[in-house]
Amino acid sequence: MKGQERTAIEAVAGRLSAKWEEGSDAADAHILVAGKRVAVDVMALKRRGTRQGNVAKPRLRFDKVATRLIDRLQATSRKTVPDGTTVLLTITAPIRLASKTTVSLEDRIKAVLGRGSPGRDEKATVHGNRVRIRLFEGGADRAPKLIGFVHNSDSDPLLLLNMTCEWLELVGVEAGRRAPRLGAERWLIVTSARGSSCLEADRHIHSQLRMTTDFRKTFMVFGDGRVEMLAG
Repeated sequence: MKGQERTAIEAVAGRLSAKWEEGSDAADAHILVAGKRVAVDVMALKRRGTRQGNVAKPRLRFDKVATRLIDRLQATSRKTVPDGTTVLLTITAPIRLASKTTVSLEDRIKAVLGRGSPGRDEKATVHGNRVRIRLFEGGADRAPKLIGFVHNSDSDPLLLLNMTCEWLELVGVEAGRRAPRLGAERWLIVTSARGSSCLEADRHIHSQLRMTTDFRKTFMVFGDGRVEMLAG
């Protein structure tokens, strides 16, 4: 077991006041908690970008207008985005012309898909809102077709896109790992070199991924040592 994995398991076990032991072929480790022996997988997000240290907290918006816009774009993407591709989108708040903005974004996403430029960001201003669109290709079949963020204008959209790519790469790695034993409870521990200021964004991204159904609980161990539960 690598030092980073051991440190992460120790951090989670410490938070739960539990004991742990190294695993076997079916798991990286086992945590002994409340009389149960739980199988644990440990995975690391591969950091993208050049930022160092703890970054400014991304401030996301989840008001009704923001939620409806992203929901509509996700519904459309399920019909228009090919398997293995995920559209990543950021848009600044407030959104004052929601219907027109949604239609414009649907058209722009179709145009980006037609050009097929993975990893290259499309930047635009749509009805007064700054937008970034990026294609992530080669992901797992179970990856969502669109992940979107509505955020305050002082938040860094590039950080949000890079973080999402990190998670999508993790999903691809997790999909190719060993098959778990049927009926066994599994937890996931994810490590990140980023600081815990990104917790809200990590929770939002994680909630969009189908891997949330594979693990009863998901913990995250940040580069600043903080341990948080993402799901469970």
